[in-house]
Amino acid sequence: MALVDRFEVTRLIKAPASAIFTLLCDPTGHVAIDSSGSLMGAMGDSVTGVGDTFVVHMDREALNDYDLGLYDMTVTITAFEQDRLLEWQPSQSWAHLYGYRLNPTDAGTEVTSYCDWSAVDQEWKDAGVFPVISEATLRSTLAILDRTLVPRG
Repeated sequence: MALVDRFEVTRLIKAPASAIFTLLCDPTGHVAIDSSGSLMGAMGDSVTGVGDTFVVHMDREALNDYDLGLYDMTVTITAFEQDRLLEWQPSQSWAHLYGYRLNPTDAGTEVTSYCDWSAVDQEWKDAGVFPVISEATLRSTLAILDRTLVPRG
């Protein structure tokens, strides 16, 4: 059983918050920076507020946890603050959330990625289903986000 019901990782990215937020609001942006290997594609318009949705084509084979084959998941935006906060809940959710907080600084933008499963029923927590992805996966996704927005020689 997990001792915490949330984790978050932060990385300074030398890009403006607006550029980062634009990528995060684009469904294909999530696929481009995903380090889990489970996001195979996405459909939908860029999100502009709470309640917006888009579809992600999923395959959990890379996670090596549950063989669900190929499936679609609808993402619903649960918190939205332009250039500052984007949070969503997967449709196959047991009430867990993912999100990004952006904090502009003189050196770039501190980007915090988080996963929160505090509202998940205890039965699912005890079954070891959560967290679905690791803290290291969130950290790797931030590295890919950095590499995508700040190309180096």
